[in-house]
Amino acid sequence: MPTGKEKGAIAVCGIAGILNLRGEPVEPSEISRLTELLAHRGPFGEGLWFSDDRSVAFGHRRLAIIDPTDGGYQPMRSDDGRYIIVFNGEIYNFLELRRELEAQGAIFRSQSDTEVVLAAWRRWREDMLARFNGMWALAIYDTVAGDLFLARDRFGIKPLLYFSSPSRFVFASEQRALVRSGLFDSSLDPVVARRLIVDAFGIEGSERTLFKQVRRLQSGHYMWMRQGRTEITRWWRTLDHLPVVPKTESERIERFRELFMDAVALRMRSDVPIGTCLSGGFDSSAVVCAMAEHEKAGLGLRDSASWRHAFVATFPGARNDERPQAEQAAAWAKVVPTIVEIDETCALNEIDRILDDNDDLYIMLPTAVWLTYRELRRHNVTVSLDGHGADELMGAYLQEGAGAAFRIRNSLAALTSRSRLAGRSLDLVRATVLNFRGQFFLREGLARLPQPLDLVAADDHLPPDWGPLNRRLYKMFHSTVLPTILRNFDRLSMAHGIEVRMPFMDWRLVTYTMALPEADKSSAGYTKLIARRAMKDRMPEAIRMSRRKVGFNSPMPEWLNGPLSGWTMSLLDSKVPAFAELVDEARLRREIQRLNLSKAWNWETAGRIWPYLNLKWAMSRMS
Repeated sequence: MPTGKEKGAIAVCGIAGILNLRGEPVEPSEISRLTELLAHRGPFGEGLWFSDDRSVAFGHRRLAIIDPTDGGYQPMRSDDGRYIIVFNGEIYNFLELRRELEAQGAIFRSQSDTEVVLAAWRRWREDMLARFNGMWALAIYDTVAGDLFLARDRFGIKPLLYFSSPSRFVFASEQRALVRSGLFDSSLDPVVARRLIVDAFGIEGSERTLFKQVRRLQSGHYMWMRQGRTEITRWWRTLDHLPVVPKTESERIERFRELFMDAVALRMRSDVPIGTCLSGGFDSSAVVCAMAEHEKAGLGLRDSASWRHAFVATFPGARNDERPQAEQAAAWAKVVPTIVEIDETCALNEIDRILDDNDDLYIMLPTAVWLTYRELRRHNVTVSLDGHGADELMGAYLQEGAGAAFRIRNSLAALTSRSRLAGRSLDLVRATVLNFRGQFFLREGLARLPQPLDLVAADDHLPPDWGPLNRRLYKMFHSTVLPTILRNFDRLSMAHGIEVRMPFMDWRLVTYTMALPEADKSSAGYTKLIARRAMKDRMPEAIRMSRRKVGFNSPMPEWLNGPLSGWTMSLLDSKVPAFAELVDEARLRREIQRLNLSKAWNWETAGRIWPYLNLKWAMSRMS
């Protein structure tokens, strides 16, 4: 039964639920507390629903993108009253699915995509997932059978975390909401903590999290909870959907262009203003220029006409500043950019909130991303089309002068994709090198090297004719780098109630690009070659063919050599016994003191040592 506060919303938001498996009623304060912990994900209101016996409760936080009227209320009930849904995401092809379902007799009361999902569920059940083009985490409860169905999108763009015991099942959009809900013991998992230190990209693709009792529904999976028992199924495997690609280069380029332009067009569907975060690199520049191209061709039904909003993060005096390139791309698209200046004064501002909002450990302080999305919220732009996924899809991590290292990484990835033992050996080599450099501080050192976790898609049998680059990209895209990046951008954008859409992650474009030969992705010193050729005459030439690769990161070396040096020492001075059990703090302190005094921080040392600082900060908040 709904409560008086049942005013959820369509699309991206925060979802939560509690199932008491032995029939006890859920206390209203429990689901309210869990839902309120997700308030930043949906600042426009709260929706709650209870089953008739109150043993099941759903919560929802509202961020209205499609159909922001009352017709988009969540939790939402199906027409026949049997099914209740909470949905976090966007189904970009909902208009096409709606027409198909209407032709089969479905009747709709709203303009929302959530109602389309409910109708699709009644018609196709689990098979509906393969029909969706979008991003989602959803839960559907069957009030007749008492079963719960949860599902996550193909590539894990939207998050879904849960806790399960014989008496209770709890799910939510964020790890920290579960941990702070008080519904179960939330102690840290030292095995995962050690693994994060060795490999910051080796966790997000697994079901394990930093907390012992919190699990992650992996990307491309769905879960049934029936009679107290869980059953998890992998419903999506990219390898099963690789198309036959055209034989000629010109045809392959044209097909890529068609898919990319349609992916951008679909993601411009919105009933509220949309924009983009523009870095000046190829990916974000291609997106904003494609948006301009789509408007020239004519905006479609439900496309936002208010799209000319570009937000440019600039780092005055830092080596990773790309403001001139970003302004060039904005001018091409006829967009006046909003400049977000990020300097040394930003290093310590809001640092605790930013680390908390990131909701996990990472290799840097994500201030730049957090501040940029905050600026979108201040300008009432709640949707951003960004370039995430292109790097891992088409091999962007090649910089001028780094060709040999690039080939070595590809060869190692090819080896580890064929053998778990090889992956374990690579861990040992990596840790040995770090130890030799004085950047490895775990107690018991190499003798207790944490085992790699089981990662989604890591055991997929890749085509035997795939070369080392394609093998490396497949693993980065599905298992390691990209899942971590997606987690970061979800948390940092949703901290301000901003929805991020990713045209390069349209499943049609992903499967097509995965099937392309390596030479279409990296050749003649260029990465993303197929995309660069597809965008010829559609974006500034200097950006289209630039080989400079700059990550969208805070200027960590400059900050650690400056305003963050005092913060690092203050953090090290704090007493956190659980951290001291994992890390040799004396060695860590000596190395950080050396780097601070000599101002010797660089990108390498920052990336290797920051996870230790991030872990101590996180553990200090728990103690």
